Amino acid sequence: MADQETDSLEALSRTAERLRPWAFAGDPLPRLLFFTDPSRVPDPEAVAERLPAGAGIVYRPFDAADAVERGLRLARIARRRGLLLLAGADPALAEAIGAGGVHLPQRLVERARQIRLAHPSWRITAAAHDAEAVRAAQLAGVEAVVVSPVFASNSPSAGAPLGVAGLARIAAGAALPVYALGGVNARTADALVGAGVYGLAGIEGFGA
Repeated sequence: MADQETDSLEALSRTAERLRPWAFAGDPLPRLLFFTDPSRVPDPEAVAERLPAGAGIVYRPFDAADAVERGLRLARIARRRGLLLLAGADPALAEAIGAGGVHLPQRLVERARQIRLAHPSWRITAAAHDAEAVRAAQLAGVEAVVVSPVFASNSPSAGAPLGVAGLARIAAGAALPVYALGGVNARTADALVGAGVYGLAGIEGFGA
């Protein structure tokens, strides 16, 4: 099973390299972002150990009692393997585990300005579910947006899928890098080549 999952990640990485290029003033953002979810991926450390160097992790403990402990484990893996670790929604958690930044849900995107002032070197990304949210994220000063859901998703909060065409329309109007999230895996990712996205994001799709 581990070999199959590694093969899937390698396939996703190859596809990601065929996506839209982006000129960054500093270090480039990862092409792949793995989103943790305690209920859907109970062993995120195992996925992190298989991620290719340069990939990213968005750590979302969802108020778990061991949030800092697990975050520190992921931080050690990230440092050892050359991965970017972002804490989901929580700057205090990012500080506690030594993360490289935060990923904000769409409803919290306005906090990006304050976070940037406090942590100028952090990478800050945000979720967006439509073109209006992408524009709000741009104005808030985030570095990239994760647009979802692209395909049918197992997330209980996911709305109707945007589809490749819907995602492409959003990406065409974006002035910052766009990641695709929602049903993205080694089988569906090829359909996103040419859709104008910079990177691929996934939860279960990065572990199967």
